[in-house]
Amino acid sequence: MMKKKKIITLFLAAAMAVTSLAGCSGASNGKSADKGGKGGKTYNIGICQLVQHPALDAATKGFKDYLKEKLGDRVKFDEQNAAGDSANCSTICNGFVSAGDDLIMANATAALTAATQATTTIPILGTSVTDYGTALSIKDWNGKSGSNVSGTTDLAPLDQQASMLNELFPDAKKVGILYCSAEANSKYQVDTITPFLEKYGYTVKAYTFSDSNDVAQVTKQACADSDVLYIPTDNTAANCAENINNVALPAKTPIVCGEEGICSGCGVATLSISYEDLGRKTGEMAYDILVNGKNPGDMQVESAENFTKEYDADRAKELGVTIPDDYKAISKE
Repeated sequence: MMKKKKIITLFLAAAMAVTSLAGCSGASNGKSADKGGKGGKTYNIGICQLVQHPALDAATKGFKDYLKEKLGDRVKFDEQNAAGDSANCSTICNGFVSAGDDLIMANATAALTAATQATTTIPILGTSVTDYGTALSIKDWNGKSGSNVSGTTDLAPLDQQASMLNELFPDAKKVGILYCSAEANSKYQVDTITPFLEKYGYTVKAYTFSDSNDVAQVTKQACADSDVLYIPTDNTAANCAENINNVALPAKTPIVCGEEGICSGCGVATLSISYEDLGRKTGEMAYDILVNGKNPGDMQVESAENFTKEYDADRAKELGVTIPDDYKAISKE
């Protein structure tokens, strides 16, 4: 009888040891680390993109490409486009939360705002976002959210944007800034670049449109009042670039833009970033969160590393704008 009890005791002790080892194999938060991405977990990522546009499309492509290179078939994307509607962003992001996605990538400010309103627990990475302090309503922004949010910013140095405009149009007197009043990040850029432009002696006036319905009329007024226009990185303007061009080009009013996509549609020149590279940087951050267990709230929002002076060759020729040799022509492919 004693021998039988001893055997049972040894069996129970061994079972407890196995259970203890299994319990210690996971991370302290109950989630096991997937070091090096060699585990078997498949990651589900929801992508909410505000609107279809070359810049945002390139950021999404870079994000997906990086993660597919690192994780192969172990990453799945639910990519959805909000067609420029903030309400659609909310619906999309709430769907990602209901599906229990592992991470949400929010492409553009409205998408980021919707994602942060949908969840405080699922990691969120923004991209193509100009100013995170504005987007997250954080007054004393220091580069880290302290929450479930981080990402990348597409803001080019606005002092250099102003310098470029002055380089191309030193004899201009009046600069009109055209942007959508519904985009808080555009307002931030306007407020920031205006004093830089005024230092060059320009008279600066802002012209705002509310949506695509009044962009042509507002552009017409801006062209009538201005020698040159400036358009910041504005998603609504990007979506309406053809309409803007249809007014500004016949009026012979040149436009300097905040990014390449808008410049291709209606501008003469831009100081721009590679949105595909920005997306890849966002993908790298996603990998660190999903595989290496990093906390997005502790991750610094990343900026673009390189900026390029670019120009639209056809539009510059038609408007008679002389472009310096250090500018790169925007590819039309």
